[in-house]
Amino acid sequence: MTIYLDVIWLLNFSIDFMLLWLTSVILKRKITFVRLMIGAFFGSLYVLMLFLESSLVYHPIVKFIYSVFIIYCTFGYKRFGSFVQGLFMFYFASFITGGGIFGIHFFLQTEAEIMNGVLTTQSTGMGDPVSWLFVILMVPVMLYFTKRRVGDIEIRKLRYDQIMNFELRIETTILKGQGLLDSGNQLHEPISKTPVMILDLTVFKNDLPEEVISHATSLENIGEVVDEENPWIDRMKIIPYRAVGSNHQFLMGVKADHMAIWSEGVKYETKNVIVGLSFTNVSGEGDYQAILHPKMLSHASVTSSAS
Repeated sequence: MTIYLDVIWLLNFSIDFMLLWLTSVILKRKITFVRLMIGAFFGSLYVLMLFLESSLVYHPIVKFIYSVFIIYCTFGYKRFGSFVQGLFMFYFASFITGGGIFGIHFFLQTEAEIMNGVLTTQSTGMGDPVSWLFVILMVPVMLYFTKRRVGDIEIRKLRYDQIMNFELRIETTILKGQGLLDSGNQLHEPISKTPVMILDLTVFKNDLPEEVISHATSLENIGEVVDEENPWIDRMKIIPYRAVGSNHQFLMGVKADHMAIWSEGVKYETKNVIVGLSFTNVSGEGDYQAILHPKMLSHASVTSSAS
C-alpha cells in the first residue's frame, strides 16, 4: 500500500488551522495569522510521529501534552484559567467537527458490502476517496455550522439573561408570566410619560374582562374605541406608536395597580406602569409573554433579594 505522506500532512495542517481559527472565534480572541500558522504547523507534525515505531505516541497522555503545546504556540500563556479554557475549547471544536464529518460519512457510506457474511470495505493508498472528499468539503461546512450554532447559543443565552418573571395586578386580576426586558422599548404614555409594557393578549385574553378585550380589538381594527360599558374605563389610555415601515398606530393601555419583577434573585416592585394590550405574538417560540420597559426596573423599589 502506498502512503502519500505529503498529502496527509497538508490535509492535517489545513484542518488544524481551521480548528484553531474556530477556537479563536468562539473565544473571541484576536490571533494573528502567523500564530495560527505556527500552531497549525506544530499540530500537523504529529502525523509524522505516528510513523515512529513506538506505541508511546498513541498514549492519551502524550496526545494531551501535545495539544497543550499546540494551544501554547497559538494563544500563548497569560493566565491559567484562560489557557485551560482555550485548550478545552480546542477539544470541543475538534470533537464537534470530527464527529459531524464521521456521522455524515457513515450515514451516506455506500462502498461497504457483504461478502460471505462479512462486512468489507475498499480503500486505496490515500484512503477511501469518498472519505477524502468528505474531509475536504465537509470540514469548512462543519466549521461554519459550528460557528453559527455557537453564535445562536450566545444570542439565546443573552436573551434568556434578559427574561424575567413578572406578576401584574389590575384590581382583582392577577397575571403571571415571563417578560423580555427590551432596551429598545421606549414606549411612553404621551401625557404622564409613564413607561408602557406590551402584554401578549394571545396568551392572556381569557384572563381579562371581555369588555376590555373588545375595546382593545376595536382600537386595533378600526382605530377607535367602541361605545360600551367597561369596568376599567377609568384606567384605559390610548398609546400612539409608530412601527418600522408603517404609519402612526394606536395601542390600548391599562393603568396597573402593581407590578413585581424578579431579576437574578432580586424582587422589584413598582406602580408606575401602563400595560399595552397587543394581539401580536411577542415571542414566536413562547419563551416570554410580555415585553418589559427598562425604566420599570430603574424606577422600581427593591423589596427583597437573594441571600
